[in-house]
Amino acid sequence: MSETQGKVSVETHDTPYKQLAAARKQQRVKELAWVFLKLGTIAFGGPAAHIAMMDNEVVKRRQWMSREALLDLLGVTNLIPGPNSTELAIHIGYERAGWKGLVIAGTCFILPAMLVVWALAAVYVRFQTIPAVGWLLYGVKPVIIAIVLQALWKLGKAAIKDMPTAIAGLTVLAAFWLNVNEIVLLLLAGLGVMLYENLRRGGTGAAVLLPLTGVLAQVGTTTIAVGKATWLQVFLVFLKIGSVLYGSGYVLLAFLQRDLVERTHWLTSQQLLDAVAIGQITPGPVFTTATFIGYLLAGNAGAIAGTIGIFLPAFVFVALVNPWVSKLRSSPWASGFLDGVNAASLGLMAVVTYTLAHETLVDWLTVLVALISAIIVFRFKVNSAWLVLAGAAIGWLTQTLGWLA
Repeated sequence: MSETQGKVSVETHDTPYKQLAAARKQQRVKELAWVFLKLGTIAFGGPAAHIAMMDNEVVKRRQWMSREALLDLLGVTNLIPGPNSTELAIHIGYERAGWKGLVIAGTCFILPAMLVVWALAAVYVRFQTIPAVGWLLYGVKPVIIAIVLQALWKLGKAAIKDMPTAIAGLTVLAAFWLNVNEIVLLLLAGLGVMLYENLRRGGTGAAVLLPLTGVLAQVGTTTIAVGKATWLQVFLVFLKIGSVLYGSGYVLLAFLQRDLVERTHWLTSQQLLDAVAIGQITPGPVFTTATFIGYLLAGNAGAIAGTIGIFLPAFVFVALVNPWVSKLRSSPWASGFLDGVNAASLGLMAVVTYTLAHETLVDWLTVLVALISAIIVFRFKVNSAWLVLAGAAIGWLTQTLGWLA
């Protein structure tokens, strides 16, 4: 057997990208593009659902990495600004195929949602209303509940390693209801588990990764004349927001209300709510709200500028942080910190799941769809894409046949 053949025979799913032959490198990039284009097309339900689908594709089906490795990446994304699920996609791409993978995975995850939102923005400008897609989501959302519950179960078994991590997760779950800032909760959980585990072992010194502070969001605001914006102005506004924003689409709403409604008066409150609604009812990242607003303010160039502006910082942050993930895990102090953050992330995911379920399970049919979907995802190996499509079909049939009339 030749040396080349020997290398091919021992190649595994986690073989470093640099060690692959040119043909295999190209194949990996193509696989990343396909997987994240698919996820970007079907990933309804917000970050928790996106993470659940990535876990299913990357860990369960394709075995590109262990669940523990995925949790470490998720823990790090919670400590930097930007959209968590998009940053997780970018991390996965970097792990699989270096710089090319970083760009391909992130872009392919964002692109389907961007195109859909862009098209809806054009329709909105012409008719000043949002197309009726509520019934499709009526059937999709209960399916998402089941998918997220499965992810919580699987990720929980990896994240809850011992009593300290269990306590951290439960404490975060309880404290979140008291309106404690989620970044504060993540940091306190990480510090608590880190100190407990290392002081118990008699360790000394500490190595802690701290995030950029949200205080930056209060400074550096550019004064822009009231009126219709240029594409460059749109880019700069969303670049600032993408660089400092932690949290969910509801936090994004607060930023946009202050910058675009109250300060510059570029949008009305109703237009802003419509924009955020479009971001939430379409697949992929909620931050594609920037695409919608960019189109309203500066046409096609504004749609592109807004999208690039809000997502560009995520690519930069992941590129800076990713090389340190393995080093953080090898340090007993940083490893304890990541364990705490991972457990806290599960607590926050549980809160999101409860909130989503409360808003989604509104009648007997949605409860039934959620229960059947849960049985399917827990007992059978079914691609989540088919479940999402089935849910959309149920929503369409419910409206067409008047099942709930």
